[in-house]
Amino acid sequence: MVRHLAEVSKLVVKIGIVGGTGYTGVELIRLLLAHPEVEVAVVTSRGDAGVPVAEMFPNLRGFTDLCFSAPDVEALSKCDLVFFATPHGVALEMVPQLLAKGTRVVDLGADFRIRDAELWSRWYGLPHTAPEALAEAVYGLPEMNRTAIKSARLVANPGCYPTAVQLGFLPLLSKGLVDTQRLIADAKSGVSGAGRQGKVANLLCEVSESFKAYGASGHRHLPEIKQGLSLAAGAPVGLTFVPHLVPMIRGIEATLYAELKQDSDDLQALFESFYENEPFVDVMPFGSLPETRSVRGSNLCRISLHRQPESNVVIVLSVIDNLVKGAAGQAVQNMNIMLGLPETAGLNLIAALP
Repeated sequence: MVRHLAEVSKLVVKIGIVGGTGYTGVELIRLLLAHPEVEVAVVTSRGDAGVPVAEMFPNLRGFTDLCFSAPDVEALSKCDLVFFATPHGVALEMVPQLLAKGTRVVDLGADFRIRDAELWSRWYGLPHTAPEALAEAVYGLPEMNRTAIKSARLVANPGCYPTAVQLGFLPLLSKGLVDTQRLIADAKSGVSGAGRQGKVANLLCEVSESFKAYGASGHRHLPEIKQGLSLAAGAPVGLTFVPHLVPMIRGIEATLYAELKQDSDDLQALFESFYENEPFVDVMPFGSLPETRSVRGSNLCRISLHRQPESNVVIVLSVIDNLVKGAAGQAVQNMNIMLGLPETAGLNLIAALP
């Protein structure tokens, strides 16, 4: 096999990936193959066991000779850390088994994000069968939970919409500057957020030249976002969250609205101070208009602030790549923190333009 990446002197960490055939899975493989201190040892797929990874994803040709294998707890337990890039419900059985064998886990699915098992069941339509693992899971938004992530055995990687929305609202809630009962998140996502499966609604002819809202009566990410914002505010928040599908492949733009309790001229300074030591949050100059293309393929969240004349409403614009900071990149960021690696390792990525 020809290696296009520079040879590394020491592969420190063995990594397993459960569910490597989706868009999040291939993005995770891409990032980890370029990581200077890890070795991807196992990539699983029940339906494609034996198929070379680079045959399914030709962008990885020459970078890996791994084949997909059937999920096996014994094989995965030989890894230092295992990622689950699987639909909700899949991780519930295997994660407790891996934890019992001493293997740490980052779950990119939704199984351990919501602390209330009954609430999770109502939104996801399944009984939660791993309550002990749920109780110890740490919510993996580094900008909020870095200290807890360091010692966690199980990290619940945030959803894509929740990442963009929470990062936009957190500074305002941390200082108690806004009415927490009147928060609004108007968010838009590219089609890759719907996953890599055959659905008529995701076909090019169905989404191209069109724009629509969905989940307006309640989306599964709503309780996750409210949970995080309520923790930041110190009390339950009121949030209206409406996602939209836009005809592009990847990216999320969240336009956030909050009513100020009193006028403040220091909002820009607040955001800059709040995120000044965060490697993956870029607070842009006041009045900027961040674009999804400016973060495509990167682990960055770009944020800007706006105020309209004679209005007490602060407008926060937040953009991320839904597959990177919204999924695989943030998962690698969590892995780095958990394993004591440099937090930015493998993630110093410049967005691809045009």
